[in-house]
Amino acid sequence: MLKVFLGDLKDEIYNPPIYFDNQYEDEWITDALSRQMILDIDKSDVISSHIIESPYLGAITPKELSGGVKTLILMANDESGSIFNATACGDNCAKWILEIANRKDLIITLHHGMRFGEGPFEIMILNTGRVVHNRQEWLDVVYDYV
Repeated sequence: MLKVFLGDLKDEIYNPPIYFDNQYEDEWITDALSRQMILDIDKSDVISSHIIESPYLGAITPKELSGGVKTLILMANDESGSIFNATACGDNCAKWILEIANRKDLIITLHHGMRFGEGPFEIMILNTGRVVHNRQEWLDVVYDYV
């Protein structure tokens, strides 16, 4: 289940892209889910754990991936129980956050009203304990906090 704390939370990883640069493991890059997210968000193909082919930048390393993709890869692979600030993620990352939360319990912080789409979803708002199931319920809560 996805659990979201709206606003600052003590001990959150506030800047996941920098954290990623110092913590990622090679196998995270070549994982099937990571490959899909990199292709979808950054439009880039993973060649190996050290080389990613970007249509805009040419051959890059994982450190040159977008902040959104780095944050998603951390969410999917970090086993330390860290809470990541998902504000670095654009709305194009929302479906992947929901997918990761379908695979494991996931706690994130947000400092904006991310668009999780029109379809049904399940998100627990940690500020209130309320579970929201659609865009309107999400918006009813989110603007009280961000």
